[in-house]
Amino acid sequence: MTGYNPRTMCLAAPARVLTISENVATVDYGGVETQCRLETLTEEVAVGDYVLIHTGFAIRRLSPEDGEETLKLFDELARSLEIDSSPASPEPEPNAASSAQAEASPKPYRNAAHSDVGEQETS
Repeated sequence: MTGYNPRTMCLAAPARVLTISENVATVDYGGVETQCRLETLTEEVAVGDYVLIHTGFAIRRLSPEDGEETLKLFDELARSLEIDSSPASPEPEPNAASSAQAEASPKPYRNAAHSDVGEQETS
């Protein structure tokens, strides 16, 4: 298989089922709604359950408790990565020459859609 690497994997986040119409569920990923197909599941899915989705198909059903617990673990992981990526010591104050160079350098891309990982609005 071209491009296959046994050391890579796909990580699926639980999505909460909002509605079901025949074999299509509308799901919520922390405020982002999308749809998935349910034909691949062997067990019944109900509104309020969570599902793991791959390429538009639900591949596993999770109970509301398991889905919420998994999301809490993802939140903890995201917070630990933020802590681990902070500098060990403060950076020195830039001088005039390095400030001019920094302004001329391209800024790194930051995806604002993912900057609030783990934060969910509640109504």
